[in-house]
Amino acid sequence: MRDVRWLRDLRPLIVLLAVALSGCGDKPPPPAAAAAPPVTVAQPTKRTVTDWDEFTGRFEAVEEVQVRARVGGFVTSVEFRDGAFVKTGDLLYVIDARPFEAVAEQADGQLSDARAKAELAKRDLDRGLALVQTSAVSEQVVDQRRQALQAAHAAEMQAEGALKAAQLNIEFSHVIAPIGGRVSRHLVSAGNLVQGSDSGSTLLTSIVSLDPIYIYFDMDEATYLRNNRLYFEGKRPSSRDTPNPVQVTLTGETKPSHDGKMDFVDNRMDVSTGTLRGRAVIPNQNYSILPGQFGRVRLIGSAPYEALLVPDVAVATDQSRKIVFVVKDDDTVEARPVILGPLDDGLRVIREGLKPEDRVIVDGLQRARVGAKVSPHAAKAAGNKT
Repeated sequence: MRDVRWLRDLRPLIVLLAVALSGCGDKPPPPAAAAAPPVTVAQPTKRTVTDWDEFTGRFEAVEEVQVRARVGGFVTSVEFRDGAFVKTGDLLYVIDARPFEAVAEQADGQLSDARAKAELAKRDLDRGLALVQTSAVSEQVVDQRRQALQAAHAAEMQAEGALKAAQLNIEFSHVIAPIGGRVSRHLVSAGNLVQGSDSGSTLLTSIVSLDPIYIYFDMDEATYLRNNRLYFEGKRPSSRDTPNPVQVTLTGETKPSHDGKMDFVDNRMDVSTGTLRGRAVIPNQNYSILPGQFGRVRLIGSAPYEALLVPDVAVATDQSRKIVFVVKDDDTVEARPVILGPLDDGLRVIREGLKPEDRVIVDGLQRARVGAKVSPHAAKAAGNKT
């Protein structure tokens, strides 16, 4: 009776064990396959591009003049506003001219005296020449009168020179602008004594021209040799003979804002830096560029050629090489080594490694794995540049 009760208590456990054993024979359902990650792809843009070399340059004025006093004396007035634009011939300073006017009057009187003496000497000679015909005077007297006339003419010329010098000093007492441009501040105020050119002339101010303006830059030897080789191959004109175009980017700008042309290339390399000095001339109609500013100069570095370009964000770095990720026909990812060229309007030139029909991943690089499948979607067309 006790054994039957014990079996009755074990009946629920036996049922549960049977159910569990029956479930062990079923296979679990397979996990769902992971979806291919979406990526954005685009074919390389094909267009005609030109390579540019880039250098750091400094702007300098085409014309720059230090205005100095040519005569000494007291400054009576300053006739310009500091920092203003002046034209050629504008009055800048006035120096007291009364001492020079007095000297000019004295020189004028000496000239009148010399002319009178020359006239008298000429009449004496004429009389002597008439009297020598009748032997009333000797040849010696005539020679003496001829010498006296020559001396009188010399004194007259000397007096004329003294008068011109005095008049020039009067003219130099009015200091005028030798060129047009922007004037600096006045360095001498009215009432001060300035020295003339005879005893170390006093600097009064300076003037710089602003339109156009030069930018000087230094080209490294390797770039010079490459451009020289392209010139001899007929692929690039020399900047010595041709005003090759340049583009200038100012500090704080991301794109070139000024266009210009080459104007000068030096005749020798700088032995201390191994560079060659070049110069371009830039229009500056709004006078926004000042001498002394820095700028980035882009100089044409090749003849136009057909190139393939991709967005710069599509280029990745694999140790020492540059790669792009290409989606193959079976939608798997391949890492393609490429050789890069310069940036052109935001796109990177690919010199080697791509074909026009390749599908390059331009967005979603972090989701792409080499050899794995992806779900490619075409990028929106931005239009090709010709």
